[in-house]
Amino acid sequence: MERTFAIIKPDAVASNQAGDIISIIQKEGFRVAGMKMKRLSQVEAEGFYAVHKQRPFFASLVKFMTEGPVVLMVLERDQAITRWRELMGATNPANAAEGTIRKRFAESIERNCVHGSDAPETAALEIPFFFSTSELL
Repeated sequence: MERTFAIIKPDAVASNQAGDIISIIQKEGFRVAGMKMKRLSQVEAEGFYAVHKQRPFFASLVKFMTEGPVVLMVLERDQAITRWRELMGATNPANAAEGTIRKRFAESIERNCVHGSDAPETAALEIPFFFSTSELL
């Protein structure tokens, strides 16, 4: 079993798509090992996305991620990272495959409804950023 980190972003939460997205996740065989809803502070968003600090989109990304509540999740299954990234679809929903979450729910490349860890090393950093060991089942 492998774990990955996922976020249902403010755009999807605001448009009441979180339940549909969670349903898809579970139907695809993921087990939700941890889940919580919260509104990220500016400090949390800046810290979480610090890898992008020098990129031109950093400020708008932080603004977007703090505009409303998000759903934070730890997902578990065989090949969780690869399978979650496949289920999410391409970052730009215009390029995402039919049936993927971003193709179905994302508004744009900037407002793309979900986040997922891109590698085991990333998941190992992202999961404890928001979840303590005792919060994971």
